[in-house]
Amino acid sequence: MPPLSIGRRVADPAHMTARFVDPLGVEHEVPWLEAAGERALEACRPVQQFPVLKGRRVAPGWWWSSTDRRLVPYGFKAMRTQVMMLDHDPTVTALACRPVELLWRGRGGKTVSHAPHLMARLADGSGLLVDCAGPSGVGRRVVRRAVHLEAAAAAAGWRYRLVGPPPSVVEANVRWLAGYRHPRCAGSWLPEVAACFRTPLPLVEGVRLLGDPIAVWPAVFHALWAGVLSVPLERVLHERVVAVAVRTEAER
Repeated sequence: MPPLSIGRRVADPAHMTARFVDPLGVEHEVPWLEAAGERALEACRPVQQFPVLKGRRVAPGWWWSSTDRRLVPYGFKAMRTQVMMLDHDPTVTALACRPVELLWRGRGGKTVSHAPHLMARLADGSGLLVDCAGPSGVGRRVVRRAVHLEAAAAAAGWRYRLVGPPPSVVEANVRWLAGYRHPRCAGSWLPEVAACFRTPLPLVEGVRLLGDPIAVWPAVFHALWAGVLSVPLERVLHERVVAVAVRTEAER
């Protein structure tokens, strides 16, 4: 997809400001490029809360992140899905919910603000800002503001994504594996699991070789979540899917 800002007039990132609330609850407002380059925004508190709206099937809640071992809030179903996908992404080292609000001057000098739904810190040190679209799409206001967020992220060496639902099979597979994301599911099995799957092997055959299925299956699912084992998530996950070890232990 071409950059959202192509052919559109966007605010100058050098003149944008960022509002955030640090871990101690103190609110700050500094130039955006300073905040992106010098502040650990992934450690900040949500700058806005999510309201409980009548008619929504999924209320605001909390997701336990295996990436940085803490609870991450979400506001609605599509957002919960994207938190899960980021938590599964091996390039993500930390997650945060609405930790920053960007402000800039719009038409007529009016102040415009937008707080992206999610922020992720990536392994290369850069950041990722995410807004979540549901099955019915995203509102025009978010689309209009997205071009400014994209420009702001690019100026800071970050990325911005306006994302829709993942493919249904991928989402279902990752949601199943997420049930085994806590390290307690692996116990002390990961080295043995990695050794067993050094060569590609159907999941069920590896489990049988390792021992008691009741003890081994949770460790195998955790290994798939943590990236110790690899399978094609675009296909329905079942016991005959062929897996192979790509690491000897979880990186996080």
